[in-house]
Amino acid sequence: MVFRSFVAAGLLLTTGLLAVQADANEQTVVRVNTFPTARSLPFFAGLAKGVFAKHGLKVEVVYTENSRQQREGLAAGKTDVVHSALDNAIAMIEVAKRDVVIVAGGDSGTNEFYVQPEIKSFADMRGRILVVDAPDTAYALLAKKILAQHGLKAGVDYTVKPIGRGSMRLQALAESKENAGGVLNLPYSLQAEKLGLRSLGRMVDLLGPYQAGGAFVMRPWALANGETLERYLAAYVESLRWALDPANKSEAVALLVAQLKLPQDVAERSLALIADPSFGFAPDAKLNPEGFRNMLVLRTEVEGGTVTPERYLDLGYYERALARLSR
Repeated sequence: MVFRSFVAAGLLLTTGLLAVQADANEQTVVRVNTFPTARSLPFFAGLAKGVFAKHGLKVEVVYTENSRQQREGLAAGKTDVVHSALDNAIAMIEVAKRDVVIVAGGDSGTNEFYVQPEIKSFADMRGRILVVDAPDTAYALLAKKILAQHGLKAGVDYTVKPIGRGSMRLQALAESKENAGGVLNLPYSLQAEKLGLRSLGRMVDLLGPYQAGGAFVMRPWALANGETLERYLAAYVESLRWALDPANKSEAVALLVAQLKLPQDVAERSLALIADPSFGFAPDAKLNPEGFRNMLVLRTEVEGGTVTPERYLDLGYYERALARLSR
């Protein structure tokens, strides 16, 4: 079936992705954990074009099946930097009591609520199953919020079913109509459309600006490796700039096709959408203060807690990284 070729991309971690262009003995290893989506393009570009190597780094990218494994890996020291929904960082700080700090923004998530074709409205999710990554963080909270606005309460009016990352949620929706809906991001949302699933809307249109993706680390690691972190963030921003430069469109699309095993048209549409700052990447992966505050407000509404943005952030590393690029 067609969805299997889409899902297979989520399992891919190619040798080329880990390749570097300089002697490993001269480079500092940085272990990065993320999800395989269209927003992985800066990693594809940075490695393929030698940007990380130019900054003296050997970046090792590992994909995770779900955010729980991602958070546990960071806490255990298996990962240095995580690029993921920043709500996961808040959960590590507030729930797991880990000394985590957010060091950069990223994107608005490219999140869209997809459902089975027979579902015409959010109200039709009553009595049905919502598939999520983890039930208490990030995009699951977006889904719970929008369903609550339509009078539906999790665990009462519908069932929340943890599945894992976007490719796994797409597979769950494709394989069984019992799985009624879920939040998907690029390229899985476009693949869901091809499979005949119905979109009930983009989350930023339904709920307003939202700081989805970003970079976070354990604070002790940042304090001990500040210069490395600055070089890493500089290289990431440089890679993002290259990926979104219209002059590099053909190469960027080719990277999405090769690394995620996407059809050409899906790769092209994905690139166009992630380049939209209201839906995809912010320029230079800059944190959106309004979107970040909205994310915190949403978390407090659904999970409780307080809205204190400053206690979660240390953007000094990011600011110094930008200064490096301007030299």
